[in-house]
Amino acid sequence: MSEHLTTVASVAVDTRHFIGGERVAATETFTDVSPIDGTPLGEIARGTGTDAGAAVAAAGAAFPGWAATPPAERARLLEAVADGVEKRLEELAVVETHDNGALLRSHRRGVMPRVAHNFRFFADRLLTLGHEDFATRGHTQHVSWDPAGPCVLITPWNAPLLLATWKAAPALAAGNTVILKPSEWSPLTASLLADITTAAGLPPGVLNVVQGYGPEVGAALVAHPDVRRVSFTGSVPTARRIAASAAAHLTPLSLELGGKSPLLVFADADLELAVDLAVEQYDNAGQVCLAATRILVEEPVAGEFTRRLAEKAARLRQGDPRDPATDLGPLIHPRQLEKVDGFVRRALAAGARAVVGDHPSGAHPGGDHLRGHHQGDGPGAARVGGLYYPPTLLTDVAQDSEIVQEEVFGPVLTLQTFTTEDEAVHLANDTRFGLAATVATGDPARARRVTARLVAGTVWVNCFYVRDLRAPFGGSRQSGIGREGGDWSFDFYCDLKTTVTAPNGWTDHG
Repeated sequence: MSEHLTTVASVAVDTRHFIGGERVAATETFTDVSPIDGTPLGEIARGTGTDAGAAVAAAGAAFPGWAATPPAERARLLEAVADGVEKRLEELAVVETHDNGALLRSHRRGVMPRVAHNFRFFADRLLTLGHEDFATRGHTQHVSWDPAGPCVLITPWNAPLLLATWKAAPALAAGNTVILKPSEWSPLTASLLADITTAAGLPPGVLNVVQGYGPEVGAALVAHPDVRRVSFTGSVPTARRIAASAAAHLTPLSLELGGKSPLLVFADADLELAVDLAVEQYDNAGQVCLAATRILVEEPVAGEFTRRLAEKAARLRQGDPRDPATDLGPLIHPRQLEKVDGFVRRALAAGARAVVGDHPSGAHPGGDHLRGHHQGDGPGAARVGGLYYPPTLLTDVAQDSEIVQEEVFGPVLTLQTFTTEDEAVHLANDTRFGLAATVATGDPARARRVTARLVAGTVWVNCFYVRDLRAPFGGSRQSGIGREGGDWSFDFYCDLKTTVTAPNGWTDHG
């Protein structure tokens, strides 16, 4: 086997960059490690500014031909990519589980099928994209979507392939070429995607994959003068650096930056449903940007709600994400573990109380609970250590405290109470974020009133994480800039053009 191939659960993955249709080795590498058990998964090409320049050049060279490809042919090729994803769905699911620690059953049932759907949806939408012509004083005005050029897509580690294709599918459908920079903590399925697009027949340079660290290769991609769009999902501090760099060339940005979303539980809600919604926020070990980590409960039902939530959370099974009985897998990286644990330790020291989680009140044990931690009971329960952080629920937290105001990105929820609808809305909106919100209520009129006042890009009422690709997605305030999804994706990845034609058609004024 080639020195540039690594094997993950019997799946061969090329560890080199993919630039201009060719695999490109690097002089330096970094080690990719599985969060499941610390097993090294491979030595991955570590990108440089030179690699970034080569990828942008390859994307630039391929752009005219791809942009000129008829929409029906672009759509056919994207359908072929979707076919390739479905053909290799099991391999993609297994590799990504090893790489980022998310549940294998989720990758099989939901994530990877959605990856294929991303390509199919935007291929179909491309063929129906249009706007009705309109007349002005006898002149005809026509709106068209022109591909912008090379696009840099920088994706996170918590849902690597799903979010990469959420961006790449519309960018490619629109006629752009793509440079994909995956997170260094979960790069493997991006490499497999490159293989799939090649097998599907995408021309060389249409999709490029450059691996490595943000400051070394990501920054060079964003700053390149020939890049026409940058789409980034990640943290606010990184987004600030990207925005500052892109400003030099006025490169348009789409930024999805996470949040601190609320779940509002009113006394008239179906309490069992509300508890289920709260427990769902522990999904993917809490490493979900949309997670409603701030639980706000109306006082008359707060005691009963807390009791039921604690009981149900205690039954969650934490362990190896490859085990079908597991509910929570590991955190992605030791740095993420340290970050999450630090939030909880500081909150407990400030007076918070742990209703759920192996956390004594007061001083935190400094992470000792992570060694040999037992979570849950029954046949699926397991003793785990390493990067496995127990699901945690903290009460007695102040609205202005760090644990309430800052994104933890781990299995940590806070619970506060309210007495009036106005107070609930105030608490829900009282952060610098505005990505999502969830409302549990049995009163349709209340649902309409409250959702109208919430600052959020998406609001769910008596449900969670139902997303249609036709709808816009993005955040308000510091949760991001712009919207993607449906036609909004084409609006971002294209230059919209209005053509105005005189009453008699093309007129020669010479």
